[in-house]
Amino acid sequence: MKKLIKPRPEADAAASTARNAGPGRLIVAVYGVFALAATARAAFQIATKFDEAPVAYLLSAFAAVVYIVATVSLARAGATSYKVSVAAVSIEMFGVLFVGLFGILDPAALPDDTVWSGFGMGYGFVPLILPIIGLWWLYRHRGSQHA
Repeated sequence: MKKLIKPRPEADAAASTARNAGPGRLIVAVYGVFALAATARAAFQIATKFDEAPVAYLLSAFAAVVYIVATVSLARAGATSYKVSVAAVSIEMFGVLFVGLFGILDPAALPDDTVWSGFGMGYGFVPLILPIIGLWWLYRHRGSQHA
């Protein structure tokens, strides 16, 4: 005869506060879309016209890597994934602000757009808003690093 094991209340609480559950899933999904978009954009730019604006296209490739790392780390549980998420989303925030400001101060330096150009204007400013939401979400779940 099998015993029925009741789940512990703290297990339910941990599951409901997981950073990759509920709205966290939407955040992971948006990061996933941006990982795909940035990767496709960078691959196309580098493969077809790298000599026109190498710095811009390498920045697009860097953004793609940041989005991939953020997506994977946000989707995974654990303290290490939490720390990697904070680092990746922070780098994204810095990148969007730096590239956006750099593009305004010296437009000739980036002759073609990157994902982060104009503070993400080409993507409806989502690249600017997303790390703000991501960092807020991570801050809210800082005590549940295991989840």
